Amino acid sequence: MLGAVQLGLLAACVVLFVPMGMAGWHLSRNKVLFFSGALFITLAVGVHLTPYFPSVSNFVTSVSSSTVNVVMDNRASCVSLLHEIAWEVRPGRVFNFELNNNSVNYEKSWSWKRSGSVDSCEFQRLKRHDVSVLLNGSWVVIAGDSQARMFALSLLSLVLDSEGMESVKASLFKRHSDYHTVVNEMGMKLDFMWAPYVTNLTSLVAGLKRNLVYPDLLVVGSGLWHMLHFTNASDYGFSLGVLRSSVTSLLPVSSEFGNDEGVGGSVSVRSPHLFWLGMPTLVNSMLNTKEKREKMTELVCGEYEREVQESGMLRQFGGPLQLLDIGSLSWNCGIRCTDDGMHYDGVVYEAGVQIMLNALLIESHQRL
Repeated sequence: MLGAVQLGLLAACVVLFVPMGMAGWHLSRNKVLFFSGALFITLAVGVHLTPYFPSVSNFVTSVSSSTVNVVMDNRASCVSLLHEIAWEVRPGRVFNFELNNNSVNYEKSWSWKRSGSVDSCEFQRLKRHDVSVLLNGSWVVIAGDSQARMFALSLLSLVLDSEGMESVKASLFKRHSDYHTVVNEMGMKLDFMWAPYVTNLTSLVAGLKRNLVYPDLLVVGSGLWHMLHFTNASDYGFSLGVLRSSVTSLLPVSSEFGNDEGVGGSVSVRSPHLFWLGMPTLVNSMLNTKEKREKMTELVCGEYEREVQESGMLRQFGGPLQLLDIGSLSWNCGIRCTDDGMHYDGVVYEAGVQIMLNALLIESHQRL
């Protein structure tokens, strides 16, 4: 019995020489057409014979795999550079009519650092139209404490006009309440969920899974309230571990994060984009109550940050959530960017939102 290689060669000869002979007989006066046809047939035969020659097949596969790996490495490299931001905080004098004198006001601005690696990623500072295209028809859920509330406000400021923002501020900042809105122009639905403790976030995720509804974008973060009212880093870490398990089970994907294949192959559901909103840098001397200054010390803050890392929540430590590092953004902006040592100026959260949007562009292979 002839082997697979012999059969392949026999078929190749038939496919190659018979059409070429016929073409040569009828098209001998048109050498260009003849050789074009011959080249096409040869390439076709080569493609069909490739599987019969392991060395060639392996070479083609290795080249393809190398290309994919380079693309994946570039994406991962750019994600790691998203927080490479430079701040400019400079004094500006404004006239205070109430006090009848000049007072110092600080103008704050930011940009991605200028370096070869950062420039090659081509990060974009997205405007209203760009955000409308990127988040068109999306369901966005942002959950957490006051930091998450300010992050939600910053995101909405990119898609609403000044009149719409006035209405949002009046409703979004009602104390300890949820907020829901729909931006009709782009079909985006945004839900802010008041969730000051990690256990609240776990309940939220469990509800999403129970109802079989998955947002396109989920941003969660918590820790300040636990630090103030419990001041127990190990308990906080345990809660984070439970949340991590809950978020992982929420994903309608296999164990490899970012895969859109349904669990068990039975259902195909798009995986939500998941982000962890890090705690800000706390300026202890500026905190507005004695209890905060006593409990929310630099030492305690460091313990809470370690629990976040050791919980495996974050993508860089094998977890499902990509970090939005408000801690580093607020630290680099400095004490002139906060009035109470805890809540920072809108420009800090604006930078965090832009980092998130660029991460979405990288994950979805888009450019605007």
